[in-house]
Amino acid sequence: MHVEPVNRIDDLSLYRVRWRELLDETPGATFFQSLEWLEVYWRHFGHKQRLRVLLVFQDDQLIGILPLVVRTERTKIGNLRFLTYPLDYWGSYYGPIGPAAGAVLDAGLEHIRNTKRDWDVLELRWIGRTQADCDLTQSAMQRHGFPEVQTLIDHTALIQFEGTWDDYLKDHTSKWRHNARRQLRQLEKHGHVEHIRYRPRGTAYGDGAPRWDLFDACQSVARHSWQSRSTDGTTLCHESIRDFLRDAHAAAASIGALDLNLLLLDNVPVAFTYNYRYKDSVYGLRMGFDAERSREGAGNILYGKIIEDSFRRGDRFYDLGPGSLGWKKGFTTSVQPIFQYSYFPRLAVRPQLLHLKRLLDAHGTVAAAF
Repeated sequence: MHVEPVNRIDDLSLYRVRWRELLDETPGATFFQSLEWLEVYWRHFGHKQRLRVLLVFQDDQLIGILPLVVRTERTKIGNLRFLTYPLDYWGSYYGPIGPAAGAVLDAGLEHIRNTKRDWDVLELRWIGRTQADCDLTQSAMQRHGFPEVQTLIDHTALIQFEGTWDDYLKDHTSKWRHNARRQLRQLEKHGHVEHIRYRPRGTAYGDGAPRWDLFDACQSVARHSWQSRSTDGTTLCHESIRDFLRDAHAAAASIGALDLNLLLLDNVPVAFTYNYRYKDSVYGLRMGFDAERSREGAGNILYGKIIEDSFRRGDRFYDLGPGSLGWKKGFTTSVQPIFQYSYFPRLAVRPQLLHLKRLLDAHGTVAAAF
């Protein structure tokens, strides 16, 4: 095996077809691991980072990709340069691209060990989709001389589609089922309720229209919800990320990675969930509902209709994302941890101070996470 680093986003277009082939063979792949998402992300946020994509070849055949970035982040002990995955907290999980994740990570870490260090902390974040992913990352870092500290970043709410919709309902209490029916009846008193799910197959199938009318409807609902008052810059209607989300929307539609849901009341949008998907896995990026319809449970009704429809479509996973876990637990089949694995160079003073803090943070949290 040998590794070829790519530091310019434009140079990656040469590998677009092979990237898609490898992504199709990646267990648990997401839209965030696609080249199309990385290109959009880099166009909007790359000016503050350095690209470090490692292409892993075997006998001149590209067998895997390890996308990395070097980004400067503010910590309690000052600014530090982190070598990490480019997900940037947009999704829950990330990792090497290709079916041979272990070999790709091994080759990438060996390359990092043998090249000049332009980072302060090596931190592989957003790990933990399965225990095997954790074990793979941990053992690879140890094997290549990067003794790691494991810390918990967050938790995410997951729905695993096993059995049928009726089986799913039976797993919930009679009170939960009663409330779901009651909320739907209450909303139907105000008009006709309709669920729209837009999931294009992509331009390769002649079905990649972005449907801006539906995207704009989601943003309209967001502006009539609590999101209009949010100042954290992460909501669907926030000006700081609006252009980025529109570009990502077009990219997702073009490769069949869009899953947009609207709940209409007499043809007026009252709730939305804006998702990305890859094959049979869905990721919930943002959701919202009209504040005037919150008492009727518009958000709960929409989730119920999406889950029922996903059973019909044959989806396997629906990641509702971190945050608001108390509310999401009513729909999930499990809550899963999200970890990061960090290496701090021994002779670097400031990274070692952060190392000490992470050790204290890690104490007593990891064992109880699963």
